[in-house]
Amino acid sequence: MTHDTLYAKIDRLRALAPGLHDGDFLLTWRQSEATLRFVLAAAEALEEIHRANLSARLFDTGLGLAIFRDKSTRTRYSFKSACNLLGLGTEELEESTSQIAHGETVRETAAMIGFLSEVIGIRDDMYLGEGHAYMTEVAASLAESHREGVLAQRPAVVNLQCDLDHPTQALADLSHLARVYGSLEALRGKRLAMTWAHSPSYGKPLSVPQGVVALMTRFGLDVVLAHPEGYELVDEPLEAARRFAAASGSSTSS
Repeated sequence: MTHDTLYAKIDRLRALAPGLHDGDFLLTWRQSEATLRFVLAAAEALEEIHRANLSARLFDTGLGLAIFRDKSTRTRYSFKSACNLLGLGTEELEESTSQIAHGETVRETAAMIGFLSEVIGIRDDMYLGEGHAYMTEVAASLAESHREGVLAQRPAVVNLQCDLDHPTQALADLSHLARVYGSLEALRGKRLAMTWAHSPSYGKPLSVPQGVVALMTRFGLDVVLAHPEGYELVDEPLEAARRFAAASGSSTSS
């Protein structure tokens, strides 16, 4: 791709209004399709900028802060690399060595780290009913602090995997499929099987299959969900998948 073509693509992105300013990115099924398409197009443009050996720095200073309440390799370093690409330094909040260990509340901690960061990435996927709730509590505390004038600007909260969704992985999977088949539109009518598989390692969160099922049906793929009895997914992403399948003309089955 020539530089002129790349710059034209970036100019087209500038003209869009994805609705993400002063907001968060937590669950794909609560974002508009236009927002998801913007995120995919922006990721493609950033990849092309990187391949062209151009700078994508948007920040002269600033911090991207991560909170990992579960182990991570790929997502941890992808987040660090993405922050670095845009010009942000990175730090991780270790709860056991912070004031959280002494009883500081989520509200207090969020306000404090909000002074220091442009974005907060959170992984909290261990327990059903807790991860997404924690992320929304952090986001609500940041919004309150910004609204009351405590924070000059509101950091974004990005879901790096919770109990309901793993949006960055699901979107990366969708982007890869679109590249393999030529476009998002070319995916319509394709069949995707989301299957349970045995693993000798620790138990895997439900958020990956839930995120894939909810996202792929939205873009017209026929999704088949396969798992043994007792390994059911939670209702919210399945209901979203059925709703999106009806709207896109695709299907979901198990």
